[in-house]
Amino acid sequence: MLLSKSCVYGVQAAIYMASLPRNEYVSIQEIAGKLNISFHFLTKVLQNLTQAGLLVSYRGPNGGVALARHSSAISLADVIDAIDGSDIFNECLFGLPGCGVADPCPAHENWTTMRSRLHHLCTTLTLEELGKRANQLNVRLANAHGPMNPAKLLAVMNGNTEASTA
Repeated sequence: MLLSKSCVYGVQAAIYMASLPRNEYVSIQEIAGKLNISFHFLTKVLQNLTQAGLLVSYRGPNGGVALARHSSAISLADVIDAIDGSDIFNECLFGLPGCGVADPCPAHENWTTMRSRLHHLCTTLTLEELGKRANQLNVRLANAHGPMNPAKLLAVMNGNTEASTA
């Protein structure tokens, strides 16, 4: 996975907020419950987005977090940069220092092309678009049942449907 778990959760939470009918404050508890994320972990992740100016927070009984500006003005790259930084768009796929044209890694040529396409996608894709897709396609933003254990995953991949319901 190219993005950290913190970043994935931050992206999921931002898309969830963008999918709501209007820009309103949402409790972190609600977001954590809807996305099956630890409340305390999500709180720390959302602090990064608040410090980056992507979210605003409000304390009190009707408090919570909200997008700091319209969802059309926040790109996926903005969210990624606020949590993981922009290294994904600049560094070697294998994390090798000094990787470049003069001293490339085995995947340099391919990764440079993909990295450029990924950067373009993330800078042009807005939370508004992602929120609309989440609503229109009725797609899930998180694993509703938590992580699947490896044995169960292997059984499901091998066609054992009884394991998928266990």
